Amino acid sequence: MARRQRTSYSTKGLSFYQDESGINFHLIREILLWILTTIIAAGLAFVLVIAFGFRVSVIGDSMTPAIAEGQTVLVNRLQYRLTSPKREDVVAFYAGGNEDTHPYVKRIAAMPEETVQIVDGQLLINGVPDIHSEAYDKMQDPGMAAQEITLGENEYFVLGDNRNSREDSRDASIGIVTADEIIGQTWLALPSAGGSLHRVE
Repeated sequence: MARRQRTSYSTKGLSFYQDESGINFHLIREILLWILTTIIAAGLAFVLVIAFGFRVSVIGDSMTPAIAEGQTVLVNRLQYRLTSPKREDVVAFYAGGNEDTHPYVKRIAAMPEETVQIVDGQLLINGVPDIHSEAYDKMQDPGMAAQEITLGENEYFVLGDNRNSREDSRDASIGIVTADEIIGQTWLALPSAGGSLHRVE
């Protein structure tokens, strides 16, 4: 049986071989490898953007000074698929679960199955002054939290860092936030609307 002949070509120090049928298998393999690498890289980039790159612009001044009015933040949508929200997390959510509205960005002040009340401008959790609230101004308007609120399972009470901007769980337009309304954890503020690039904590 006659052996198949292989022809060698050299271009600038690179050698490519093809059999007598004229098919350059080395070149085809390199092209397929490049296509596969490109597809994997594009897929990984897509996943990263979906998981960590959801962008929300903050409406109003309720999160100042941590986040400036109008500043854009990135939201980690993967975080709460792996863990549960924690006290003091800054989260993005749809009020009432309505995804046709603009997302809100607030800080979790109270956790599921806790009681919440605002008395003399101070946040009480389970009847005890919240130590985390010492870093914020006293609240002039308790809103719905003038009366004690008992949070249910998977319910969160959220507040803005600017405690005297009442667009948060004290207001009936937002109210208590449930776990399924939360988009994810806000993790990075982008340099926009006069705000600097920084990690949201």
